[in-house]
Amino acid sequence: MQNKRSNQFWLLTLTSLGFFMSMMDSMIITTASTSIRTDFKISVSTLQWALNAYNITIAAVLLVGVAFGERFGRRKIYNLGIGIFTLGSLLCALSPNITSLVLARIVAGIGASVMTPMSMAILTNTLPVAKRGKALGIWSGIGGLALIIGPSLGGLIVSTLSWQWIFWINIPIGIIGILLTSHYLPESLGSATPINPLDASLIIISSASIIWALSTSTSSPRPIVSILVGCFGLVLVGYFIQRQRNTKTPLIPLNFFKVPVFRNGNLATFLLYASMYGVVFFLPQFLQSELGSNSLEAGLQMLPWTGTLVFVAPFAGTAVDRFGEHKIATLGLTLQGIGYLAIAFLLYGHYSYWQFILPLMLAGAGLSMAGPALQKSVLGAVEPSAIGKASGIYNMFRLLGGAVGVTLSVIFFYQSGSIADQHALILGFKAVMFGAAGLSFLGLPFMLRLKK
Repeated sequence: MQNKRSNQFWLLTLTSLGFFMSMMDSMIITTASTSIRTDFKISVSTLQWALNAYNITIAAVLLVGVAFGERFGRRKIYNLGIGIFTLGSLLCALSPNITSLVLARIVAGIGASVMTPMSMAILTNTLPVAKRGKALGIWSGIGGLALIIGPSLGGLIVSTLSWQWIFWINIPIGIIGILLTSHYLPESLGSATPINPLDASLIIISSASIIWALSTSTSSPRPIVSILVGCFGLVLVGYFIQRQRNTKTPLIPLNFFKVPVFRNGNLATFLLYASMYGVVFFLPQFLQSELGSNSLEAGLQMLPWTGTLVFVAPFAGTAVDRFGEHKIATLGLTLQGIGYLAIAFLLYGHYSYWQFILPLMLAGAGLSMAGPALQKSVLGAVEPSAIGKASGIYNMFRLLGGAVGVTLSVIFFYQSGSIADQHALILGFKAVMFGAAGLSFLGLPFMLRLKK
């Protein structure tokens, strides 16, 4: 009995580790962004790629990584993912310039793309049905913890050491994780779906092309280049869709999107996280540049926003079961938009950080409500046998939404302000908050088709 409990402890601990590390790396960099920008002497539009390269790579490679795990062994691919992620972290820490850092973030993203789905698959496959719910709840809670402590931990590391250390700490954790995982986690296989590298390449290149075109559309001295690259990305998207229609084993089954709940749930998810990630990118920079906070203080000042997950998420799950996904997701998108809108209006007069606490809590509560509601609606719209692919598509929309949100927030910022002086910074950040609110409210029309 003791040995069985020990095995379950290691199973839950080691699968949660990969999820936690993957989520942490997307959040911990936020409070280091100002230091990275200052160190490399780069613009905000260039800095965005330190975050976007990671998210785009995970979104683009995720479905391929799942297929590899099903075919070659989930533990094997999970360990490979941790190894690649650890290597990427090492390259990030050693990066001498922003180009090297972006390339290193791509490497880390390739590893992270399989860490979350494989950890969930290993956990689900190993435990009996009666114990899966509780275990997955703990697994989700540990991953969500990264959203809460990521900015604060990043701020602590940057303020006491340097921004490179947010990546150095991954290396010993990753090595220990691989050794323990090889010893304690069981191996398992799934259905061996054929893997087409062309489809994976089309997702990666088209996503990067479109987001790059958006990010350079207002700052490029040759806007025609941005237009051409964007059109190239759209053409690749069209070619990818055509290929998915004509293959028996599509990477993304297009028939899923014929179901209104699935289609609209994913589109609303895209907008929910586009709104959130734009704020994640700019809020720490605003707190440090405008309010004079150091990295640690900025991380702690974000807790009213990120910390609501602890209090709201458990109740949100119960509320979704009782009132339905449509109502909770609608309320969540609305609260997030109102929170960001309130911050934008506060910037018109004299303000202090304390005035932002309630709006940040409203926005955080909205995200904590809408996220689980939309996830449940999307996964509930497909057959149980298709939940794995549906989950991958949901996460792809979530991460691509985040990448587009960061890019749009940079566009909003530079259309109204700049980092040249305090007044221009406030104007730019105000535009970011209005834009984030608008993106959240844009998700509301899709709720009309979320009713079952």
